Amino acid sequence: MNSTYLSFVIPVYNEEATIKPLFERILDVMNLAEINSYEIIFVDDGSNDLSWIEINELIKKHPQKIKGIRLRRNFGKSSALSAGFKKATGNIIFTLDADLQDDPAEVPKFLEKLESGYDLVSGWRKHRNDPFSKTLPSKLFNGVTSILTGVKLHDFNCGLKAYKKEVLNCIKVYGELHRYIPVLAHSLGFKISEVTVRHHQRKQGKSKYGLERYTRGFLDLLTVLATTHYLHKPGHLFGSLGLLFGALGMTSLGYLTVLWFMEIRPIGTRPLFLFGILCIILSVQLISLGILAELITRNVDDDYVDKQICEVLEIKEEGRRKKEEERRI
Repeated sequence: MNSTYLSFVIPVYNEEATIKPLFERILDVMNLAEINSYEIIFVDDGSNDLSWIEINELIKKHPQKIKGIRLRRNFGKSSALSAGFKKATGNIIFTLDADLQDDPAEVPKFLEKLESGYDLVSGWRKHRNDPFSKTLPSKLFNGVTSILTGVKLHDFNCGLKAYKKEVLNCIKVYGELHRYIPVLAHSLGFKISEVTVRHHQRKQGKSKYGLERYTRGFLDLLTVLATTHYLHKPGHLFGSLGLLFGALGMTSLGYLTVLWFMEIRPIGTRPLFLFGILCIILSVQLISLGILAELITRNVDDDYVDKQICEVLEIKEEGRRKKEEERRI
């Protein structure tokens, strides 16, 4: 892949001790693989240590290879990645964390997988060097995500990923959606795969994520499921929920009606009576909301269809006529 231009997008948050060693590792891998066309983009996500100074020193020494982006405050990994993606000029984009747990030596393996026809390749830290308090929740999270989304990956949280540029051109990353980029790409028809990668133990700094990220991740999972399955048919989502609650409400009130005719009274003081009425009201509201959402969707002009197009084959009219004349001769 000699014609390939690589972009490494690396979000940084208080990683002053690992920035230079990480650059040196990438440099060694690129030299070993004889790849000269690449750039490294460090995105300082509001660090309060000397990370930005370290990045600036590297830029002065290697201005042709390194770019630096500094965010005004800590906006989160998704925002940092999004900023890096916008500045990346490569046709293949790598992401990896700045803590040295991701190994740049795996880059050739990703390139080989991309060359075989895939659009996005995700790393799988099959043997993680993290404490049990991180690995167990991560396994549960990955299992639930894989089942609900239908994307068969083992490690959605792995920071080491490789993308073709067109994948990221079609996806907007915000909130905590960086871990769901494979899901969003899969929903647009891109080919997804994964490769096993080495995972090193953290020796510098400390993890920036706690258990609260799984709460945020679950909420974002609901967002992803809604946008990937019901983005252009919201009436199906709200309508299905409305019909479900309507069925519960009708069943509850129907049961109480039977009791009324059997003269098993009173029924107005039963909690089931209030539950049935609430379900009916909620059903009407959800179905109405679904209809409004459909009306809004139909009047929003976006490029969703354009994002699904793989390639366009077009023969101009003049060329078609020449071919027809050649066949007649």
